Amino acid sequence: MSAAPDPRWLDDDERATWVALAKVLTWLPQRLDAQLQRDAGLSHAEYQVLSWLSMSEGRSARMSLVAARATVTLSHLSRVVGRMERQGWVERRPDPHDGRATLAVLTPAGWEKVVATAPGHVAEVRRLVIDRLTPAQVTQLGGALDELVRGLAPGEC
Repeated sequence: MSAAPDPRWLDDDERATWVALAKVLTWLPQRLDAQLQRDAGLSHAEYQVLSWLSMSEGRSARMSLVAARATVTLSHLSRVVGRMERQGWVERRPDPHDGRATLAVLTPAGWEKVVATAPGHVAEVRRLVIDRLTPAQVTQLGGALDELVRGLAPGEC
């Protein structure tokens, strides 16, 4: 059996960048979730689902697509949608084009919820991320993040 090759260790700059990214990946979702819970009684996952549905044609989408876009598993999405159904924000319907698939459909009450929640969420995104960067940094960050997404989930770009 041959020995595994030595790993390509991170240099100081790469390590510092990785540690900073790991901190953002930990802290940013916590901060966004806290704002959404405080101001709208929603989890970040719930807001993502409402937001994706609000931007979808007909304010509806296959559950599998919503799960991928909201970066949650189908079982997690099913629980999230169940909570939102009880609130009257989302309905599940069979896909008329494929009876094996289920659509998540934003209700008028769900539309009102996302419209009421979006301004506070955008303000928090601006406060925590966008307004801390120059316009050039926003553009650079967007390009870098798109490249990471291409490697992590190629179909999402």
